[in-house]
Amino acid sequence: MGNNAAQTIDIDAFTGSIFRPGEPHYDEEIAGFQTAYTHRPALIVGAVHAEDVRAAVEYAARHDLPIAVQATGHGLSVAADGGVLISTRRMTRIRIDPASRTARIGAGVRAGALVEAAAVHGLAPLNGSSPSVGVVGYLLGGGVGLLARRFGYAAEHVRGIELVTADGRVRTLTPGDELFGAVLGSGGNFGVVTALEVDLVPLTEVYGGQLVFDTPLVERALDAWRRWTVTVPDELTSTVTMLAFPDIPQVPAPLRGRYVASIRIAFTGSAEEGERLVAPLRAVGDRLKDDLRAMPYTESHTIHSDPDRPHAYAATNALLGAFTEDAAAALLAAAGPESGAGAVIDVRHLGGALARPGSAGIAVDHRAAEYIVRIITGPEDAAAQAGIRAALAPWTLGHSLNFLYGAGGEADEAQTRAGYRPETYARLAALKAKHDPRNLFRFNRNIRPAR
Repeated sequence: MGNNAAQTIDIDAFTGSIFRPGEPHYDEEIAGFQTAYTHRPALIVGAVHAEDVRAAVEYAARHDLPIAVQATGHGLSVAADGGVLISTRRMTRIRIDPASRTARIGAGVRAGALVEAAAVHGLAPLNGSSPSVGVVGYLLGGGVGLLARRFGYAAEHVRGIELVTADGRVRTLTPGDELFGAVLGSGGNFGVVTALEVDLVPLTEVYGGQLVFDTPLVERALDAWRRWTVTVPDELTSTVTMLAFPDIPQVPAPLRGRYVASIRIAFTGSAEEGERLVAPLRAVGDRLKDDLRAMPYTESHTIHSDPDRPHAYAATNALLGAFTEDAAAALLAAAGPESGAGAVIDVRHLGGALARPGSAGIAVDHRAAEYIVRIITGPEDAAAQAGIRAALAPWTLGHSLNFLYGAGGEADEAQTRAGYRPETYARLAALKAKHDPRNLFRFNRNIRPAR
């Protein structure tokens, strides 16, 4: 039905381009950052404004076709097979209002572009670690940013949402509307976001960077970081990442072929105070890399130095109520340098403002978690992920849907439910039944309509 219906579409209804399988640029249009698998829709609408999105949703609803949405393809969870894909990557308009410290952004805006646009006015968004991630998708997952302990979830700082719902209506949502908090934290379950208005913060500089320790110091560095996080102020957000660098020319020589612990720091205070705070970490021992410094916020992406080339990956995570000595030992046994697990392990310090719900009622739960352990592997390493999660089970409160990547067709209802409290999931499912009863928006961590 999907392919036949796609043949009858009124092309004149769209300003943007239309792509079908086998036509020029179709493969280019479905490509995203995730390369393990891709959408294979019967029809792609390359939207350039909200009216294109509205027309695409109306068309899909009329033919009872499921709808997928893609801007950058970083967080692709369920690939579309047939149906309609709305590509929003052309919707890149940014409008900064320095007086209100806000930005209105289109659905295809990437974090790096927003950082640069805000910096002109001495402001900064509450972005994540990668400049190539789409801002809208990041916010729909809640948004755990570089400065999350200071400012909380980035979605708490959304002021307005322009959303096309399953009935083909363009709605403007503000805090207090029943869908506003449901949209933020639930991925793309309730429609297609065409624009957002977000707060900016008066920030031009941050103290941060990496301290990288070689294999013999990995255990000591992890333990020092674990104990240190209990002492730091909310203005400091940090992670420790354990990984084996491949022995290839593309990797800097000091890191090539080594298993390391990399502690990443982002601090909104002065460089002098930052230096004082990180002294216990430097005391761990010699570093392969130590680039902590005061930097322009426009260079903040260098703190994590996330990969910038599309590749295949998968990830799961565990939200921990505490990261005890026993939890750290269990993690090292399951995923450390002697484990052979082959996973990248990223332990992020939560708490601070993340623990305090904001007034907008966004759909982000498990706020009692003090840490999140992200487990990143190749797309075929589900067994390794499961083993590491099992090792952390005694301290696990749940998981974050925002950091589940690359599950392909394996995302299921139980996995989605585990991302919320039961009462939150019930509220979202009831709203889904009201606003998308046919579940047209299901290529995501799907919330099924309540019966």
